[in-house]
Amino acid sequence: MTTFPLALPTPLPRAQLLKRGEPLLEPDVYVTRVDDMPAVVKDYSRYRCTPLAPLARLLVRREARILRRLRGWAHAPMLLGIAGGLALTMEFVPGEPLGSADQVDDEVFRRLRGAVAQLHASGFTHNDLHPANVMVNGDRVVLLDFASALRTPRWLRNAPVLRELRRSDIANAFRIEQRLTGRAPGDFVSSVLAKPRWVTAVREGWKRFYRDLRGH
Repeated sequence: MTTFPLALPTPLPRAQLLKRGEPLLEPDVYVTRVDDMPAVVKDYSRYRCTPLAPLARLLVRREARILRRLRGWAHAPMLLGIAGGLALTMEFVPGEPLGSADQVDDEVFRRLRGAVAQLHASGFTHNDLHPANVMVNGDRVVLLDFASALRTPRWLRNAPVLRELRRSDIANAFRIEQRLTGRAPGDFVSSVLAKPRWVTAVREGWKRFYRDLRGH
């Protein structure tokens, strides 16, 4: 068992199942208790005796490494540890997902954009920002699910692909706001939401290639 920073029992007791990992390489997500406090577990244990076990372990270690580097940042859950190599355990963040909150004021969206900007300034991109991955707890806005997150060295941060990943994060934050408020975007937001021509060209080229490939 690998632990950092807590020693965790294996298997962890399941108190409440939050999500069943039905798609391939999706974890079961449940709430348990660690050192008498609630914790969330992303559990890939069903892959333990399968050929996918090494990949599942890699996914766990990768997300744990991201959370460890973000330790102390108010907008990410605190890493508690890894149990059995296949279960990532983190702080339980109370509150509501942004998409299910009854009332969301403009300050929440401002904090969300600020959190994304701080993440980028630290050299990370989230790459999977949507309402279910944003938890609102009073004044605290927490980004969840860093499985797709990417950390890049400073010398690579101005590469076109990485600039596009940052733009995509920001665009997703604006899209969340637009979806939940129904407000039409202004000129600045529209410019952020617009994909660069090279991105559109690459995606359209891939779609044509894929269609041709399937046609043969």
